Amino acid sequence: MLHRTSLAALALMATLSTTGAASAFDATKYPDFSGQWKRPAGVATQWDQTKKSGLAQQAPLTPEYQARLEASIADQARGGQGDDARVSCITAGMPRIMTGTRPFELVVLPNVTYVYGEGNMPRRLYTDGRNFPKNEEPSYMGYSIGKWVDANGDGKYDVLEVETRNFKGPRTYENSGMRLHDDNESIIKERFFLDKANSDLLKIEITTIDHALTRPWTITKTFNRERKVMWGEYDCAESNNHVQVGKEYYFLSADGHLMPTRKDQPPPDARYFKAAK
Repeated sequence: MLHRTSLAALALMATLSTTGAASAFDATKYPDFSGQWKRPAGVATQWDQTKKSGLAQQAPLTPEYQARLEASIADQARGGQGDDARVSCITAGMPRIMTGTRPFELVVLPNVTYVYGEGNMPRRLYTDGRNFPKNEEPSYMGYSIGKWVDANGDGKYDVLEVETRNFKGPRTYENSGMRLHDDNESIIKERFFLDKANSDLLKIEITTIDHALTRPWTITKTFNRERKVMWGEYDCAESNNHVQVGKEYYFLSADGHLMPTRKDQPPPDARYFKAAK
């Protein structure tokens, strides 16, 4: 494990070094999101933490996307990957990135809040009053605009509300292969806040508006704060033994040979290779 100086401290130092920034940012007005946030013990990477993954999620899917989920689960039961593209190290994208497969950090600055997760590009939640851009290139993370809310009326912010749009895909909620719509017109709304009874619990209320759903789907995720922070280095491509050839996934054995991942899987097309003598 690698010790790492807090990204929050470094980012704040950089901000305060800018002319006038010290007077523009009063950290005491914002909630303390510092530290490392982890999934609670016993919670896996399912989308709704209170339910098991797959069909048990009872997602309000349209008939078409319910059928696609069932086909994905059936393919995985046969040894395939279904609709879960993470095996190829493609980024999880939004909203799945907020499952917190690995610990993450929140860095609050005057105009933007960063979500740093190991193995992924950081999310930027812009809070400077901007509008959604009209010509921004779509991305798996989307484009996020937020605003701070003083819900208690005590002069301090306690909730960060965020809306994210402008996606590309494919994107899924979890490893069952539960997909968002192929049109990528998703709208993701989030509310970040600390539990009133325990400030070491972070709550993220996430509402997904998507054409693969029959109605908006709202779930709440909970994360535990770790104050004695240690970070590990993670690279999805390192030691990834899954190999994609065309539309098929194979597995690289310890001796360097391709292996099938499901029964009766066809071998890869070798038309451009000469047969070994």
